[in-house]
Amino acid sequence: MNKLQRHDLLSLESYAAQRQDFRARVMSHKKARSVHLGEHINLSFEDRLTIQYQVQEMLRIERIFEAKGINEELEAYNPLIPDGKNLKATLFVEYPDVEQRKRELARLVGIEHGITMTVAGHAPITAIADEDMDRSTEEKTAAVHFLRFELDEGMIKDWKAGAPVTLASTIPAMREEAALPESLRKTLAEDFE
Repeated sequence: MNKLQRHDLLSLESYAAQRQDFRARVMSHKKARSVHLGEHINLSFEDRLTIQYQVQEMLRIERIFEAKGINEELEAYNPLIPDGKNLKATLFVEYPDVEQRKRELARLVGIEHGITMTVAGHAPITAIADEDMDRSTEEKTAAVHFLRFELDEGMIKDWKAGAPVTLASTIPAMREEAALPESLRKTLAEDFE
């Protein structure tokens, strides 16, 4: 996949003028690229557009307009764009109640290392989590993690041919499994182009 360059980004002024429409388009796009694993785990699969939105939002929030700062944001976020042989996802642990979330984050320590993907006919692959920095401690996990699923050529070939794909959480504190909906499987197949 093409990494984002400075010329792909809008200026702060242009982004402010287009933000509402751009945000609506990206939110719809993100929804079509997300899947729940049980009731409280959401995986949102990233691509160039979702990461462009994240960069634009960071530049807006931080009021970054100088080349050095823009380049730093690109360096931080470009690794989250799939490169044609992998998928990248943001894992969200979702509990609306603050106190319950605190308890669950303590109970779910290590969940980011227990997320697997299985392309039918192949062995499960375990996501590689938080390559940029650890987000968990021995006492609790974070509510957000960044995952990378590395697929081999056979998996990608079978995926494109229509093989079913499942996701699972394998840690004892939360064993869940979900089939990737066909629409999402087809959408993510485009990430292998």
